[in-house]
Amino acid sequence: MTDLAILYEHPAWFVPLFAALDRRGVAYRALKPDGDWNPADSHLPAPLVFNRIAMSSFLRSGEHPIFHAAALLDHWRRGGARIVNGPDVLAIDSSKARQLSLIAGLGLAIPETRVVHRAADVEAAAASIGFPLVVKANIGGSGAGIVRFDAMEDLRAAVADGGLPTSIDGVLLVQDYVPARGGTITRIETLDRRFLYAIDVAGGGAFDLCPADACVVPGSGIAMTAITPPPALVEGAERIARAVDLDVGGVEAMIDDRDGVARFYDINALSNFVAKPHEVLGYDPHDRLVDYLLTLSKDL
Repeated sequence: MTDLAILYEHPAWFVPLFAALDRRGVAYRALKPDGDWNPADSHLPAPLVFNRIAMSSFLRSGEHPIFHAAALLDHWRRGGARIVNGPDVLAIDSSKARQLSLIAGLGLAIPETRVVHRAADVEAAAASIGFPLVVKANIGGSGAGIVRFDAMEDLRAAVADGGLPTSIDGVLLVQDYVPARGGTITRIETLDRRFLYAIDVAGGGAFDLCPADACVVPGSGIAMTAITPPPALVEGAERIARAVDLDVGGVEAMIDDRDGVARFYDINALSNFVAKPHEVLGYDPHDRLVDYLLTLSKDL
């Protein structure tokens, strides 16, 4: 049995990770969340399991693996495996509502938000926030399930016509539209709950600001720049990572152009790192991720 198994779904995002492992001569099993598993079977695929299940997997298959994988990872953890970004982390990753509650509970600013599960409640939630606003799917990924509304009549029409976003768990967020200063969001990557690097991502108003190679489409207008964030942003991201018990992942924030407040709004437990890392960062963060995995493996 190898010491490391990687449970993943996306066909392209993890090629750089596999390449980094291969360069170092690290043996691993690459597993897809297909087929079935036996709850009475205590066999483990490896002592160390790296969870790489993407929340956007439902976009690629109606028979997505998110909830199936959550139960499987919990089963392996009960059997004694060390899960990197385990089932508790996946549960936070798969709920923007839980993310925002956790962030606000740390005393950090978030966009004003209401959480609903019925379309009939969206109008009242919107009235308590004001316009412009966005309606978001609780489980999204890669910018999926986000619609901006600038007036109540537009929102009412969407409710009446079934034009609201849908979430695979039936939960929606009604959220203040925050004008990000300079049209830019900051994504802070953490490793072992500490700052790894940060990039500013400018997307020209787009909601899909995924920085990975597979997400960057030529002509999309998405631009990424390595930055040194203000200490308050780094501290906030590290506090979030510790609270989530996040082994590796990104935290996203934006500066509200209306008042200058940094508002944290997203936790990405699936961190696939920035496109063209040597050009943007000057190094490949996958190498540091491999170092971390090897350290965990030695401690088992």
